[in-house]
Amino acid sequence: MLILRSSPASPFGRKVKIAAALLGLTDRIEIVNADTADPSDSLRSQNPLGKIPALVLENGGVIYDSRVIVEYLDHLAGGVRVIPADPARRYPALVMQALADGIMDAALLQVYEKRWREEPLRHAGWLAHHADKVARGLAALEASDLGGPIHIGHITVACALGYLDLRFGDSWRQAHPALVGWLDGFAASVSAFDKTRPTG
Repeated sequence: MLILRSSPASPFGRKVKIAAALLGLTDRIEIVNADTADPSDSLRSQNPLGKIPALVLENGGVIYDSRVIVEYLDHLAGGVRVIPADPARRYPALVMQALADGIMDAALLQVYEKRWREEPLRHAGWLAHHADKVARGLAALEASDLGGPIHIGHITVACALGYLDLRFGDSWRQAHPALVGWLDGFAASVSAFDKTRPTG
């Protein structure tokens, strides 16, 4: 069995779980929760950065981060399943993934600022800086074409929007009706989206 080190709330871990489901690999992966804040967690020996997700291979090797893990899983499933081969589709899909990854990163940094610092020590400028990244990313996605067969870009966008729902409520929805409609369609067609709904 492959072992996926992740946590229930991680949007990056969710991306891997949804990709694995679409690739028919869920039954080959055991999910083992990781505590990134715990120095004694074996995650730090599996990924020197102490970050999730990390995929422990059957031979003991470890693959990280989510982008590399999904590429590996796509390879295991025969290739060109969620990562297109045709450059005309491949690079837009990868750029969409990068944009949605960036939204998740910026959202996480806001969450960590509030989680790790007492309120008097929080940096309003830092929070605003990352909130603006999220806002610009959402505006770009709202104006983009999210049609076509599901690929890694779509999966990552869905996970980014799901994470915003989890940590920021529905604050993003009113200004982005196209994304709301798209996410409803994605959730209806990809059962793994609801099955991997984050908690915590």
